[in-house]
Amino acid sequence: MNGKMEWLYQRCHREYINQSFFRPGFFIIFLGMLLTLVMYPALRSLGLQLHSALTGSYMSGHHSVIVINCPNEQAAKDISRAIMERRLAACVNIFPKSYTMYYWKGEIQDATETLLVAKTRTSKIQRLTDFVKSIHPYDVPEVLSFPVEDGSLPYMKWIDDAVPDD
Repeated sequence: MNGKMEWLYQRCHREYINQSFFRPGFFIIFLGMLLTLVMYPALRSLGLQLHSALTGSYMSGHHSVIVINCPNEQAAKDISRAIMERRLAACVNIFPKSYTMYYWKGEIQDATETLLVAKTRTSKIQRLTDFVKSIHPYDVPEVLSFPVEDGSLPYMKWIDDAVPDD
């Protein structure tokens, strides 16, 4: 290519890129798509909450049930009381004497444990898990959570009232 053709190519190519990208319509559409992608999780959650409020239905996954095993009834009561005092759960059920078998350090172990079942907001799961791990006597405590798919709306409202949303 000679110098004039190269100059013309660079000039036309640069003007074409500048005109196509910086057109107001293209820029607004691009910005709208970018904001939609970034805000999708918040917009989806807001839409589900609005739907739930307008129809009186339950928003699946807003609450969770947590299962925690403890070595004995006293440890279970102490952990339950500490959870309740911090308002990390609305309710903790204590089921004494559950029999369990598990692998620990390569061997099968038999034990009697006490099972806790706590009901809370899903948004509290990580704080509750971290708290239980910090006070539990086991090196590796069992803390499992399950989202609630559906249930009694008055009961779910009671959970919301009992466990503040931070």
